[in-house]
Amino acid sequence: MVRSIDWSPVEAKHVTSAIGEYDRLGDHDFFARFGFAPTTTYDLLADGKTYPPKAILGAAYELATGDRLASSDFEGGRSGAVKVLTGLGFTVQERQPH
Repeated sequence: MVRSIDWSPVEAKHVTSAIGEYDRLGDHDFFARFGFAPTTTYDLLADGKTYPPKAILGAAYELATGDRLASSDFEGGRSGAVKVLTGLGFTVQERQPH
């Protein structure tokens, strides 16, 4: 069930830290650590790389608050993770076929 999440504790620095964790751990271990799955619709762009926006935002929330969110707790699309991340100054685009 999607919850109403207060994203105000999450700052750009938390998102940047989550991106760093993704780079450090690799995708498989990052998903295992924070409980998310690969992206299917959108990519978060940072430093010439792409990242799963919902997973990064969920990890950023945990880094900011110490509370873990499940993937089912919030939306990943335009009205969810994409909106929060773009509001923090990050670039998110529709996923390009590889």
